[in-house]
Amino acid sequence: MQTIQQLQADLQAGRTTSEKLTGQALEAIEAHRQQGGSAFVHVDAESALQAARASDAARKAGYALSPLAGLPVSIKDLFDVKGQVTRAGSKALDGAAPAQQDAVAVARLRAAGAILIGRTNMSEFAFSGLGWNPHYGTPRAPYDEERVSGGSTSGGAVSVAKGMAAVALGTDTGGSIRIPSAFCGLTGFKPTAHRVSLQGGVPLSTTLDSAGPLARSVACCATVDAILSGQTLDASPARLAGLRFYVTQDFIGDNVDATVGAAIEAALSRLSAQGAQIVKFDFPELRELPTINGGGGFSAAESWQWHRKLLAEHGAAYDPRVATRIRRGESMGAADYIELFHARARIQAIAADRLRDADAWLMPTVAVVPPRVSDLAQDEAFFAANGLVLRNPSVINFLDGCAVSLPCGAPGVGLAVCGLRDADQRILQVSAAVEAALN
Repeated sequence: MQTIQQLQADLQAGRTTSEKLTGQALEAIEAHRQQGGSAFVHVDAESALQAARASDAARKAGYALSPLAGLPVSIKDLFDVKGQVTRAGSKALDGAAPAQQDAVAVARLRAAGAILIGRTNMSEFAFSGLGWNPHYGTPRAPYDEERVSGGSTSGGAVSVAKGMAAVALGTDTGGSIRIPSAFCGLTGFKPTAHRVSLQGGVPLSTTLDSAGPLARSVACCATVDAILSGQTLDASPARLAGLRFYVTQDFIGDNVDATVGAAIEAALSRLSAQGAQIVKFDFPELRELPTINGGGGFSAAESWQWHRKLLAEHGAAYDPRVATRIRRGESMGAADYIELFHARARIQAIAADRLRDADAWLMPTVAVVPPRVSDLAQDEAFFAANGLVLRNPSVINFLDGCAVSLPCGAPGVGLAVCGLRDADQRILQVSAAVEAALN
């Protein structure tokens, strides 16, 4: 599909209708399913078409609720949709009662006139950056069906990349919007965590979770963010010349594969040639993060609190790889948990000092291109790949920052434009400038 702005222009000019766009999305979903694709776990075909017809009638009468009105949007399976069971990519919640009301984010999309096309597949309980799901299938990268699409918003990314939705609603605890955006050639925005409500969703980590869009441009992401957050940010492109882009090799530069490294270097050279300043800086304290998170960090502690009863009753229904990671939180004590907050505050203070003159911090969204599904069969290989895929984006969650992942020169590669807490508006502006330069 086109960008939100292009689709709205076509709707406004009468070149298309919401019913037609929704019908095309449903046809793409069916074709994907016939080909063995697993992007969706539930499709709301009839209700989506009804909503589309109502949107067309309203537009004909002069009403368009928002820039998203009449456009098909996919919803990650961990958000409540009234009348539906929220399974979060798991079989353990098969017996759960249907949701009594929409999650806040879903309600805001519905109120804005978005057409809710269906629920997308994901890593079970959002527990991988690979999109791995043994229950409903593992969605594949659109450019190479042998490779993963990235997670945990795996189906959401595929839904946008393959024209099954104009935008996807996802979540990001350690990169779950940005990783699949990079692997699927999309633009993904992880806002500062507090800006978008996660009420009515299945949590992974209440400290780190954030919600945002996977879409086709920075402008698309800003449009959806305004609806989700209730805050309209000025996302007009910054002037690229003179912008200060900070780059470090510490931690996030380790084990970057050749394809990613070459694409990132080419992007930095292009930005520099157009007048941006590339500033190398040191951040060796980032190498402490594996030790700080050695017991599983916030995700283990906080997911154990939510899952312990469900695991006791339905543990056999979990993917063992997910259950193993959640159970790491059982051995964490209150002192360990409190120490995490102290460590986080210390690293945040260092980041604020090191990046005080930066317009943005640039890094590879992911250190490697999408792994092949066949290479993940053994646990050792799976956990090694998952850790490497999550490593770079999870730094921003740990710092409580914000970031945009942009397509970057090669299939499966993303450039992350990152900022610290509440720098969302500036990061959108800078990302728009980088997007224009790279295109």
